[in-house]
Amino acid sequence: MKILLPAILVTLALLSGCATTNQRVLDAGDETQLQKRSYQSRTFETANKEKVLRATITTLQDLGFVIDRADMLLGSVSGTKLDGHQVKITVSVRPKGSDRMLVRANAQFNVEPINDPKQYQNFFASLEKSLFLSANAGE
Repeated sequence: MKILLPAILVTLALLSGCATTNQRVLDAGDETQLQKRSYQSRTFETANKEKVLRATITTLQDLGFVIDRADMLLGSVSGTKLDGHQVKITVSVRPKGSDRMLVRANAQFNVEPINDPKQYQNFFASLEKSLFLSANAGE
């Protein structure tokens, strides 16, 4: 009994210390998830998921990304760009209704999330141009 009580106290102290160190892991920070989602997402007027995914791959390659993974069935593309630093991006494409596609991008600079709406606007502007070009080139 004399050994059991100190062992329990040490275990409780260790467990309580671990619980407080990771409080912000799932914290959204200053912005709400809805705010982040609003600038990380864009809807495109097409029902062709494959066309949007192919345009996403082309856009990422044009921006200097190397495609790490592309899954047409799941509708996701991941890429990495190395230019003195590491930028990773994951883009998901899913139907929104019967005639539109919702595209959501999530990017990281080294290990920190990119929360600058301008960066996402630039990506979506490039993707929009790529979709326009592929539609008018007959691809």
